[in-house]
Amino acid sequence: MTQPVSSSLTHVLHELGHYLPAQSPLKDFVHHNTLHAYQHLPFHEGIQIASENFGYKVYWRLEKYRELYHAGKINDEILDRIITEHKGAEKLKHWKQLLIHQAPQEFPEPKVGKLRKLWRENYNLNLDKEVHNTLFRIVSSYLDQGIAIWKFPSESKGLLSAVRILEKNSFSTFIKSDRSRELLFSTKTRLEDLLFLLVGNEERYSQYLFDQQFAHPGWSGMVAGLENHPERLLDKKKVSLHDLIFLECLLEIDALDRRRGTKWTALAKHIPSEMPGIFEASQPSEILQIHSLWQEAFEWTYYDQVIKGLQLSHAKKAEKDRPSFQAMFCIDDRCCSIRRYIERFSPDCQTYGTAGFFNIPFYFQPEHGKFMTKVCPAPVDPIHVIKESGAKIRHEKDAHFSKHSKGVFGAWFISQTMGFWSAIKIAKNIFRPGPTPAMVSSFNHMDPKGKLSIECIHPDQRHHGLQVGFTVEEMANSLEGLLKSIGLVNNFAPLVYVMGHGASSVNNTHYAGYDCGACSGRAGSVNARAIAHIGNHKAVRTILKTRGIEIPDETQFIGGLHDTTRDEMEFYDLDILVKKNRLLHANNVQTFEIALDFNAKERSRRFNTINSKDDAKKIHDKVKLRAMSLFEPRPEWNHATNALCVVGKRENNRHLFLDKRAFLNSYDHRIDPEGKYLFNILKAVAPVCGGINLEYYFSKVDNQQLGAGSKLPHNVMGLIGVANGMDGDLRTGLPLQMVNIHDPLRILITVEHYPEVILNAIQSHAATYEWFINEWVRMVCIHPDSKNAFYFKGGQFFLYQPVTKQIEKVTNLDVILETTSENLPVYLLA
Repeated sequence: MTQPVSSSLTHVLHELGHYLPAQSPLKDFVHHNTLHAYQHLPFHEGIQIASENFGYKVYWRLEKYRELYHAGKINDEILDRIITEHKGAEKLKHWKQLLIHQAPQEFPEPKVGKLRKLWRENYNLNLDKEVHNTLFRIVSSYLDQGIAIWKFPSESKGLLSAVRILEKNSFSTFIKSDRSRELLFSTKTRLEDLLFLLVGNEERYSQYLFDQQFAHPGWSGMVAGLENHPERLLDKKKVSLHDLIFLECLLEIDALDRRRGTKWTALAKHIPSEMPGIFEASQPSEILQIHSLWQEAFEWTYYDQVIKGLQLSHAKKAEKDRPSFQAMFCIDDRCCSIRRYIERFSPDCQTYGTAGFFNIPFYFQPEHGKFMTKVCPAPVDPIHVIKESGAKIRHEKDAHFSKHSKGVFGAWFISQTMGFWSAIKIAKNIFRPGPTPAMVSSFNHMDPKGKLSIECIHPDQRHHGLQVGFTVEEMANSLEGLLKSIGLVNNFAPLVYVMGHGASSVNNTHYAGYDCGACSGRAGSVNARAIAHIGNHKAVRTILKTRGIEIPDETQFIGGLHDTTRDEMEFYDLDILVKKNRLLHANNVQTFEIALDFNAKERSRRFNTINSKDDAKKIHDKVKLRAMSLFEPRPEWNHATNALCVVGKRENNRHLFLDKRAFLNSYDHRIDPEGKYLFNILKAVAPVCGGINLEYYFSKVDNQQLGAGSKLPHNVMGLIGVANGMDGDLRTGLPLQMVNIHDPLRILITVEHYPEVILNAIQSHAATYEWFINEWVRMVCIHPDSKNAFYFKGGQFFLYQPVTKQIEKVTNLDVILETTSENLPVYLLA
């Protein structure tokens, strides 16, 4: 066993793990703030330091901002306001001259990486080229989750232990020099010993490790994440950042010994005394300040329209007439448009938005699945599990994916027989795409006809230490919290729909990022079906009645799922509906189908291969085929263009066209005067919506370093992540095909409540407050009585006067949508 590292080096490894990318394996892909390590700092300060340290591009190009300004997409009056606020009125002319006419400059060379270059400068040796291919192959094979036909020899004692076993028992070895092999097998070798040979100066160990690991941040970040969250691997493997670094240092020593023999020494004597250390304080550069002012002006040009639109709210007093139906959707920005069309074709209905796990956190155990899946926000640790029974096997097997296809003889036989048929099928798929075993379908997450153990029958029986189902009291608490948080506490319609969402695709390694983020990257079907069952439970209704929520006997809840890629819906447990509600549901389905057709038509304006002027039904058919195409790298745009989260009553934003850019969270401040439910909403909205928004932001402004680049050369590595080709580093962030149309703006969260209540809510939780006080997400309060707007800055709310004088009212939105693929301004709907 390797001896433990010193406390100082332990601290360095901890810090290193904090700065590395925190992306999970593909099956658990959940959006997060790419630069989370800097979130304790104000936004612009944090990202500028990240740029100086690592060379990241953290803003759009200067030419792009100027292009937007001259096109009128950055408001001149707002630009003046931003410069005055940050630099003072007396310096307005000077800084505006710089913003508009300053010649573009190269950003300074990053600090991380300078030390590593000394190997090439002094020994003419590229250690990355010598080491990385071998290192990546070892780690990928060790962590493999099912691609490899032979398992890496391991006794579950960790990566180093497995490598030692492999080196002892293999005819061919990775590590060839005598000294390196001796260091590998000696139980006395410490990481400090290897660093002494390579660096020679203890004060530079930290910098060397940052240089080394950020030469391949993908694999290093994955290992660091799996060390802290081993449950993310289905095929459990013990791995640590220390072992990865130990192995890499050994490979470096081995390469130096093989290439330079005894003619090399530690880097210490080659390090210039004036070379700055990493994270040393530096003055913010003028060019980065110019970019930050442009970014602020760009963002507030959009925010200003939104604020003015929300102030024009013409919400009517509560209607006495009963709604035709009510429908809950996820707050997801993709639900923004489908809700708009449902309300358009059924004006007397009501729609609501809430986090798509519907306030019931649990694990789901499919009947024919080997593993449980979490279907609630990633930070939540559920104590319940819902098990499925009576379900059919819903994942078709394909001989092409069997282990026999990987062997010498089996692969030859399959290629000579089934291979010809496969070629024909692929050719057919070009012209007429159809479902295949490789397709990921949100409708396969759960069998609609299967049974779910939603109610806890035997509290003492456990499944992997978890309670199976929920007690009646627990169900009542969850439903009460859900209904009160969205403001649905009376005037229930005959039918209340609870619609989860998911996505289907064929050619998409980031498929989990397209499903529901509130369900940890899974479809929300189980959650929707479960909460509908709870809503129909008589004992639960009896308890809620004592708490002031009386659900009429004739009201029935229906769970369902909206596939956002194919724009299809399915509904669950319809056999429980009484005759009257069965007829109402049949009528409502017609409304949903028309709404889905028009939603697909609106989405098609971003798809180059579809004519958006065609009939909505025909376009919808093409969109469904497109989702099943193996050759389509963009099955849908997911969260692209997200820029807004509105927390408030639907009546106060229903009059606005927000172009699928908004997360919509229903909330009625009158039911929550103290902000208890508001706190729970913001505690989820800030990290979930903020994480989505910032990953899109950084993947857009620097798609090569903070994003994944084009997905076309991506190769799946061990079912863990993707890399370019066979031996590249794992790519983190989002691929180019997910962010092409995205405008990088920080998300604006608007809340309809009193400023003091909002302030108390966000200040009561330090982790939530950090998002707002450091402005990684922006906050505006809409006063529920006066409609005045207040923006949050520096721990206070300040009155905001919009520059926008009026919002254009449109009566021909369909025509506008047919003729442009650009992001549209905020409109008033006629």
